[in-house]
Amino acid sequence: MIELMAEGISLRFDPRIGQIVDFTVTDGGQSISPLHKAPWVDSEEEFPDGVPPHLKTLGGDFFCAPFGQETEDMPLHGWPANSEWLIDFQTMNRLCARLKKSVNGAKLTKEIELRDGHPFVYQRHTFTGLTLDVPFSNHANVSLPNGGIISTSRKREWRTPYWPVEIDPIRGRSGLSYPGQSFDPRNFPALKGTADLTHYPWFPCHEDFVVGIEAYDHELGWTAVTRPVEGDLFLSLRATKAMPMTMLWHSNGGRDYAPWSGRHFGCLGVEEGWAPHILGRDFGVNAPFSGSQGSIFSVCHVIGAVSWPSQEAVDTISLSNSKLAVKGELGALNTVALSTERLMKEVDAGA
Repeated sequence: MIELMAEGISLRFDPRIGQIVDFTVTDGGQSISPLHKAPWVDSEEEFPDGVPPHLKTLGGDFFCAPFGQETEDMPLHGWPANSEWLIDFQTMNRLCARLKKSVNGAKLTKEIELRDGHPFVYQRHTFTGLTLDVPFSNHANVSLPNGGIISTSRKREWRTPYWPVEIDPIRGRSGLSYPGQSFDPRNFPALKGTADLTHYPWFPCHEDFVVGIEAYDHELGWTAVTRPVEGDLFLSLRATKAMPMTMLWHSNGGRDYAPWSGRHFGCLGVEEGWAPHILGRDFGVNAPFSGSQGSIFSVCHVIGAVSWPSQEAVDTISLSNSKLAVKGELGALNTVALSTERLMKEVDAGA
């Protein structure tokens, strides 16, 4: 396990599967650790055959490519979330690593950086030698044992895939309509009436997956998850050109088979990326990279946490002069330092 730290923030990274196991921010006198860990992690229990490595250690934050796909030769979410990363460079607050395996023939590198006084984990993943478009996502798992309020940057629409997460009622259950569509996440079609996707949980025991497609006219995409009981806020930030989809995985006791066994509650997957195959078509979210032979594509992503004692939903998030201003629906405000170069700069050029 590798530890990185800077003033006010620290994290642990597991290079065996490329997972940020956890991170902790000190803000407003609080110690905030918002990432989830499944109840079977670090236990001595045995797993059924075929359980992928990322599921055995489920939690934290990891990068998926190809996201949402598996084959006979590759586990779900691809090798970046399930195999070894080699460390090329490491300091107290930064590391660079490369995936030992390839992704659709491309090399993949990872950079993680912490900065003094910044409540954020800065990440950059770079593909070199892409020959095919590859769906990808940064997969953060937020711990919501006491519920939460979900706010996002403006979306064109929200949709579910054609099929529910759990089809067989013997294995589990989903609560939304599949396929379903709404322009208002507070009023999404469900098996019984509608569901308010801005609150978690909205159903007693369910496993659901819903996709928000980003609006056209802004560059900064964000997801903010208020944890009212804890008095803090989880943040996910990205450039919308590179990551035009917000995918929310609601895992709240909806799977009954091992290792889930009806005990996996209070986890919200905040998965930002590009994966139109999940919906069966692109819906105007074309690949953010050219896919030409020898191309280089880098995607930046930021996760973090701040104190939020007001417990309210986030209304707006804005960026100005290397400061991020988070405003609540009832007027709460928290302004923190943010590196714009580590968020908005993307690379898409021929090698």
